[in-house]
Amino acid sequence: MELRTDVLIIGGGLVGGSMACALASHGVPCIVVDRDEQRALVDEGYDGRCSAIALACQKVLAATGVWQYMADDVQPIEQIRVADGESLLFLHYHYQLLEEGEPLGYMSENRVMRRALFRRLDELPAATYLAPHSVTSLDRGPDGVTAELEDGRIIRAKLVVAADGRRSPTREAAGIPVHGWDYKQNGIVFTVWHERHHQGIAHEHFLPAGPFAILPLRGGHHSSLVWTERRSLVDELMSLDDATFQAELMKRFGDFLGEVKVVSRKFSYPLTLQFARRYTDRRLALIGDAAHGMHPVAGQGMNFGLRDVAVLAEKIVEAHRLGLDVGTTTVLDDYQRLRRFDNLLMLGLTDAIVRLFSNDIAPIRIARDIGLAVVNRIDPAKKFFMRHAMGQVGTLPRLMRGEAL
Repeated sequence: MELRTDVLIIGGGLVGGSMACALASHGVPCIVVDRDEQRALVDEGYDGRCSAIALACQKVLAATGVWQYMADDVQPIEQIRVADGESLLFLHYHYQLLEEGEPLGYMSENRVMRRALFRRLDELPAATYLAPHSVTSLDRGPDGVTAELEDGRIIRAKLVVAADGRRSPTREAAGIPVHGWDYKQNGIVFTVWHERHHQGIAHEHFLPAGPFAILPLRGGHHSSLVWTERRSLVDELMSLDDATFQAELMKRFGDFLGEVKVVSRKFSYPLTLQFARRYTDRRLALIGDAAHGMHPVAGQGMNFGLRDVAVLAEKIVEAHRLGLDVGTTTVLDDYQRLRRFDNLLMLGLTDAIVRLFSNDIAPIRIARDIGLAVVNRIDPAKKFFMRHAMGQVGTLPRLMRGEAL
């Protein structure tokens, strides 16, 4: 059996699924191929992670019809509090400081967003989701793309979009080099119940081993934790009995939310930084983690994948409406030009934050504490950093402004 489409998307996760929704919502035929069953991807035990969705990226999801299926299950982030260890100095953001009066962003369980993506894809005639399937061969010729699935089916397209993660087989097969480094840290991720209401506040505590984030979830009494720890200690921490793990947790968590209980399975992920030397090849575009992977310290990894989606979708839709080939170098060059610098800037920023705060050297600690306190007292600076975290700085593509293409 042979299938024909305009865009083949390899990888149907958060970014790949969003890409398919953005294209199909605007009439561009696309096929998504993913190796995992949809049922597995929305299971509570699949990965345990949650994502901070910046306001501008929430507008991408709203403009493509996804947000309506997840809005009731997310938590608005109304405040962000950043503290350095035991220091009394801190940086505090509050959404009311900005004239717009909108939340700084939203916290969503990844499975909630996947479920919303699948519901939206089901109602889009231009989108086809094939899973569990994998691409066994891919030929990107001058006139089009030919992919073969493991069941023998052939897909012919004009463009292939790789959204298949940090270890992207599609990127590797294209011979695109990747640069980066390992932080020798792991992020331990799990959900806790706490006695007191979190008030929509996201907390980031910088400890010598790395950031410890308490991120509010829907309902007021649950939060997602991202506990960054030296990799040499992670296996020992993960193997502790419940009582001992609880004691270690409370040393870092504190008692400001009252009693705290771990209520989910614990997951551990290695933390690295990587970036592809280029984002495009003949009839190929990389998006999300296939193009760039960053430390979760700023909570921007998935957001920058959605920024890729917003730009690439706009270029593809423009070409499609003009009756042009969506896989030409014109489309791909515009995408790379608009996204690569922005991504590299954020990669550099997150790396600098990790290196600045993941140590306990006294002069550096004093300087960074003073820096947090100074920014906290200067409203124009706070507003700029808040808008930057919300994704509202610079020239934004139309989807990030909440506009249909």
